[in-house]
Amino acid sequence: MVPLDETYDGTFPFTPHTFDGHGFVQHYVDEGPRDAEPIVLLHGEPTWGYLYRNMIGPLSEHHRVVVPDHMGFGKSETPQDREYTLQAHTENLVALIQDLDLTDITFFGQDWGGPIATAVTVRHPERVERLVYANSLAGYGRISNDDATPMSESRWFSWIGGGLESGRTADVLLNLGSTVLSVMKITGFTNSAAVDDTWIRAYSDPFPDRASAIGGLEFPLDAYLGRIAEYVIAGAGGVPDLVAKPAILLEGMEDAAIPPDRAIADFRALWPGGQVVELPGVGHYCQEDAPDALVAHVQEFIRTNP
Repeated sequence: MVPLDETYDGTFPFTPHTFDGHGFVQHYVDEGPRDAEPIVLLHGEPTWGYLYRNMIGPLSEHHRVVVPDHMGFGKSETPQDREYTLQAHTENLVALIQDLDLTDITFFGQDWGGPIATAVTVRHPERVERLVYANSLAGYGRISNDDATPMSESRWFSWIGGGLESGRTADVLLNLGSTVLSVMKITGFTNSAAVDDTWIRAYSDPFPDRASAIGGLEFPLDAYLGRIAEYVIAGAGGVPDLVAKPAILLEGMEDAAIPPDRAIADFRALWPGGQVVELPGVGHYCQEDAPDALVAHVQEFIRTNP
């Protein structure tokens, strides 16, 4: 857990806020006018709100920007007696949204942020206005492995599966304090120019020991082992409400975690007329590679879908 007042040499200058109404202390950023429409930026594995540091400022000029750290990541607590599942992360986020009484939300979900945004929307559509997926999956697109590259063939999921029996996967992911850059490179981090000592500290500090990295291990296992299936199926009744929302996919085409053709096929199966923006040379962590382009696309998407 990163100290709340840590700014990483001024690169993350945002006032910390905390919410403890769901059994743990959850950190979130809350910038911009409180009476403006909210944009909720959701991170995934193995990052935290720092991933959005270059997007929060420009987006908060005209919107309320809320950036939560999921349980077990960033400046949020890592309780040892909790389950780190899609359902748990979704329910944590719903509790925060209800506490802040956010409505007319534009979700921006990257990596696990996409399925979490989807899970909230199918259960609480009245709070959501728009959806932005970025190097992520909505999760309800009916596509076969003949239509797109199987998830199991991505570099990331091949790596996870290849090290389960030997214990290598667990050893690496429970030592994210020293392995986080290597893990991000496996999943498709491309912007090596961004990496300096401050960057390394920001992404390593949330994981000072094995106990603090439990969220980083459980996120990928939740998907690889199919543990998300029951919760996803339980929300399927809300898919008509989901697809009624305007949505856009911003896809870094160098993603090594989620095959880009699969992300695009999943999105188009749900929103056949939805906009897909392919970002050449951009990897899985598109917020690191192309933050200015992402901001511009989000602003235009909101403008054209009032």
